[in-house]
Amino acid sequence: MTDTVIAASGLHKHYDEVRAVDGIELDIARGECFGLLGHNGAGKTTTIRMLTCRTRPTSGNATVLGHDILEARHEIRPRISLVSDQQNLHPRLSARATLQFWGALYGADLDRVDGLLQLVGLEPERATPVRDYSTGMRQRLVIARALVNEPEVIFLDEPTRGLDPASSRTLRGIVRNLLDGGTTVFLTTHDMAEADELCDRVAFMSSGRLVAVDSPRALRLAHVERTGVGMAVTLDDGAQLELRIDDVADRLRFDELAAAGRVRTAHTTEPTLADVFVDLVGRPLDEAASQVAEAS
Repeated sequence: MTDTVIAASGLHKHYDEVRAVDGIELDIARGECFGLLGHNGAGKTTTIRMLTCRTRPTSGNATVLGHDILEARHEIRPRISLVSDQQNLHPRLSARATLQFWGALYGADLDRVDGLLQLVGLEPERATPVRDYSTGMRQRLVIARALVNEPEVIFLDEPTRGLDPASSRTLRGIVRNLLDGGTTVFLTTHDMAEADELCDRVAFMSSGRLVAVDSPRALRLAHVERTGVGMAVTLDDGAQLELRIDDVADRLRFDELAAAGRVRTAHTTEPTLADVFVDLVGRPLDEAASQVAEAS
């Protein structure tokens, strides 16, 4: 039997006429990395705010670690953590002092502080004031802070937003370590490659609803069944074509080009998770952000 850690049924959150979350269903297992993907305003952050007991749902119900988010929030909060782009770090404190402070608030074992600094790669800078940290270092400290209470579930809301590729890669390594240790991770991200790399399952969210929920691989395979197998062709003059192997017209065109000696290279192409998202939602995830902010 699956050990369900997060469950939601008919979960709604409305702000007057705005349906920020419009009846979603969730069933997330212990130790799973679950990704929630969608444009700004799709309802991702509102969903996290409900599941972390920061916002009351309009209707529906949800449990985290077996406890109702309305009836037992005091049972849930000590066992979970949230990492968002709101870092809220004291610039004068060092990394070590920051973790000691938060550990004292949680009544946590302060002996864990040095181990957490090692986990996120900040042990060499443990005495450096946070004001001297780069954005990536600060985000790593935020994750270490979120681990002080040894959470069973950690919610990561756009944890790599604004980070350079090296810092993003470091953070993904930290997430993999958490998963290896049995922590359940609920991730929102605009980086499709990141979701594909880390997530056991992903959900595409649009206008407050879940459009699809499955493993990245299963979603890609379903996309191939709907659209066919692609083929990237480079011609002798450098022109590039995208053809479909199972499309009769495309096959005839390729055969004609090949017979004329015009094909320089040709290889089949597999759909990315971004391709699947566009197919199901209708526009790219990395499209310019809407000016309408997601309801808080």
